[in-house]
Amino acid sequence: MISLDYFKAQNNFFLMAGPCVIEGEDMAMQIAERITQITQKLNIPFVFKGSYRKANRSRLDSFTGIGDEKALKILRKAGETFGIPTVTDIHESAEAEMAAEYVDVLQIPAFLSRQTDILVATAKTGRIVNIKKGQFLSPQAMQFAAQKVVDAGNTNVMLTDRGTSFGYTDLIVDYRGIPQMQEFGFPVVMDVTHSLQQPNQTSGVTGGLPSLIETIAKAAVAVGVDGLFIETHPNPCQAKSDGANMLQLDLLEGLLEKLIRIREAIL
Repeated sequence: MISLDYFKAQNNFFLMAGPCVIEGEDMAMQIAERITQITQKLNIPFVFKGSYRKANRSRLDSFTGIGDEKALKILRKAGETFGIPTVTDIHESAEAEMAAEYVDVLQIPAFLSRQTDILVATAKTGRIVNIKKGQFLSPQAMQFAAQKVVDAGNTNVMLTDRGTSFGYTDLIVDYRGIPQMQEFGFPVVMDVTHSLQQPNQTSGVTGGLPSLIETIAKAAVAVGVDGLFIETHPNPCQAKSDGANMLQLDLLEGLLEKLIRIREAIL
């Protein structure tokens, strides 16, 4: 089991990255292997990300997963094969204990960031808890979500910003929120790719602005964010979830190299 010290090991920002959802073993292992190679080369602490199930798709016919246990076993295999920690999101309090058997970090989706039962259940697993800031919440409000986890006996908390709702079909990143949430004493992550979603499209398929991934990431690192969350895929146009805002895998190394230079400049 890892602790928050893992994320401070290299005096660098850390990276939580991987596909939106586990689509199959070959795909997941390919992505995990490539990101491991890149992050080891660049001395970036890495956590492999993948949802074992998508529970909040826009349409009933949208892809949700390959089966909970099958996907969780793939996450565990990736972690064991490449010697990396893993993270997945859960959607109900009853899922916390199950998912904790397979991954190192449990993530609370933004829409559920105020739900007491799921926060407490996740805290009790002893795993690191990454809470995504609700699109409807201020940065200051996240201290109360984090405190629920702490009061349940777990101080291993991270907070992630993924933008704030702007109208009905857009999100805006307010970079003031990064230092404001850091004041609570927890690592703060910028969810680069989800902040570029364009939800609630009339087609029922979420849109995105992947051309701005570099912009969002650069600004977050310049502000002093502790970690970055980036969903990536070898071929985003064929991804079964969130392809519209994902980073193409072969662009990741070049982006991280630029971000490291920004990090070095502000130290």
